[in-house]
Amino acid sequence: MATIEVYSTRVCPYCVRAKDLLKRKGIAFTEIDVSDDDEARMALVKRADGRRTVPQIFINGVGIGGCDDLHALDREGKLDEMLAS
Repeated sequence: MATIEVYSTRVCPYCVRAKDLLKRKGIAFTEIDVSDDDEARMALVKRADGRRTVPQIFINGVGIGGCDDLHALDREGKLDEMLAS
């Protein structure tokens, strides 16, 4: 089973959309809320090669980008492939 991490904030509508997609597909994920956590935010920036926007989504440790990227992978059928590997 794939390991999925979603860096998010409480007020981000794109974070909500990304998490909703994962929930609809029955995919478990770990959410890391960086809203008020400077250390977690800096860890995100380092891990996401300088990107500061949320959500940032990692599947098996590989950054796939944000909400639009997640939905694009799903539309193309690639998300299920990534989750199966």
